[in-house]
Amino acid sequence: MRVGFIGLGSQGAPMARRIVEGGFETTLWARRPASLEPFADTAAKVAGTPAELAAASDLVCLCVVGDDDVREVLDGETGVLAGLAPGGIIAIHSTVHPDTCTEIAEQVAEKGISLIDAPVSGGEPAAKAGTLLVMAGGDEDIVDKVRPVFATYADPVVRLGGVGSGQVAKILNNLLFSANLGAAMSALELGEALGVPRSALCEVITRGSANSKALGSIAMFGGTLDNLAPIAGALLQKDCRHAASLADAASASQGAVFGAADEALRLMNVPR
Repeated sequence: MRVGFIGLGSQGAPMARRIVEGGFETTLWARRPASLEPFADTAAKVAGTPAELAAASDLVCLCVVGDDDVREVLDGETGVLAGLAPGGIIAIHSTVHPDTCTEIAEQVAEKGISLIDAPVSGGEPAAKAGTLLVMAGGDEDIVDKVRPVFATYADPVVRLGGVGSGQVAKILNNLLFSANLGAAMSALELGEALGVPRSALCEVITRGSANSKALGSIAMFGGTLDNLAPIAGALLQKDCRHAASLADAASASQGAVFGAADEALRLMNVPR
């Protein structure tokens, strides 16, 4: 399978490198030439446009930031859809609204192209180690077809259901992570008010039954969200908004998890 990869950021770059090192014929495209420089020592090819990349690929993986970025690289005279042949597959690794995936899936089906949503979790360290979590949504046969590629950078690859279901899982994961951040900060602030130093309480909880990835992240950054906010604040804000939209569409209660997530966003100065 020939693979094209677009989105060579801190997470996408190691994913692409592992695909190349896995022996797959790989073509890359990036807006900034600097993003391609780390691949000069690999067998990866470089395309001049997304369309050129797609013409050389059976599977095109997108790891760009958001909904608008996905549409931008797909559409237009030089976009992926201008070059991808019938039978091709698009995998959206970006975290976007599920409706974006279903709308694009319907659009590309008319061209004989399949789409799966495959958001990831684990960040740069997991991408480098090949242990990302991929949450896949789409036709089971298509997901199985691309598993060997995903396996170069992910373990496990979990299929959730039809197109969009992977995004639902990722958005809910990030909603709960945000809520855990908010709950953890509330506990640390309460402990401080009761005379327990924040650093000491972080040490206790990270070794106790109440530990969580959120608390570990807070502890790593000195017991506050100040340093985490520039890294994750805007992305978590986007995903919490998507979660609220999904809850409204399903007439579901937003409940306590949203309140705790709002507290985390407030502390990071990025209101939902």
